[in-house]
Amino acid sequence: MKGRLDRRRLERFLAGFSRLRLVVVGDVVLDEYLWGEVERVSPEAPVPVVHVRRESQVLGGAGNVVRNVVALGARCSFCSVVGEDSAADRVRDLLAELGVDPGGLVVDSERPTTRKTRVIARSQQVVRFDRETAEPVSRTAARTLVRHVESAAEGSDGAILEDYGKGALAPGVAASLVRRFAAAAIPVAVDPKQALAPYRGVSLVKPNLREAELLAGIRVESAGDLSKVAGRLRRRIGGGTVVITRGGDGMTLLDGASLVQVRTAPREVFDVQGAGDTTIAALWLALRSGASLLEAAVIANAAAGVVVAKVGTATASPDEVREALDESIDAARAGLGREGGGA
Repeated sequence: MKGRLDRRRLERFLAGFSRLRLVVVGDVVLDEYLWGEVERVSPEAPVPVVHVRRESQVLGGAGNVVRNVVALGARCSFCSVVGEDSAADRVRDLLAELGVDPGGLVVDSERPTTRKTRVIARSQQVVRFDRETAEPVSRTAARTLVRHVESAAEGSDGAILEDYGKGALAPGVAASLVRRFAAAAIPVAVDPKQALAPYRGVSLVKPNLREAELLAGIRVESAGDLSKVAGRLRRRIGGGTVVITRGGDGMTLLDGASLVQVRTAPREVFDVQGAGDTTIAALWLALRSGASLLEAAVIANAAAGVVVAKVGTATASPDEVREALDESIDAARAGLGREGGGA
């Protein structure tokens, strides 16, 4: 997997994103933010009083993957399940603002639209309120979702299944989608949450380190453990590529028998929320543009480095990724040659 990293090649792959269309399927979240200042403690209880200055709403969960795909210049179709509520209406509006057809949203009146409300003061999260259910979607909604995905996938260059464990990608639904994508010769990348069995046969799986440990049933305490985890995940998906994201330590890549650590440039981190969504969007777009796995990882590290320097659920533009490429390339070069090293 080793090779020369050439900035001009990476820039060509970035430019190629605009020629691609992906279909994203998974759990959508409405991320709400209340932004304010803390100037005193409540006389009623030992808690801060936040004076709210403004409010904002963005797409989260699988919706944040959609945001990142679009921000990186590609076209996107989106399929998910929402409730019959005002949060669903807002999700539709936000998709339309992105230029993404909200027609792929399936309404399940038996469940709420997943909604997370965060109170932010001085760039720090004070508290979060979650309104959601993790129960599988109804059978009717599941069948409708599969039909929507079949329609949306026509002519796409790849698919991303984004499982946040909120019920849209229940095991039966996920396995059905994987079979249908395989029949249509559409390569699939998965960001898994709870299980790998439904995703056997996909091209790529991208858990973070904690998810990888849980999925493999192995705690990583050494470089050897990390190799075992990656190998077990690869076997469980039937031989596809495994990418394990490791925060400030970059990524571990397993493609065939080659295990490679790709370091990332050190950055001032304000918020890691949504960085995994940015990573899978950039990684998969780069691979679909013809990049090698190593080149795609460097591009994805650059994109993730951009978003962690922002507060809240954020995205990275092609120009921002280009500006971060040199640092990402240097960090990757410095870490190459250490296969299996440094968990």
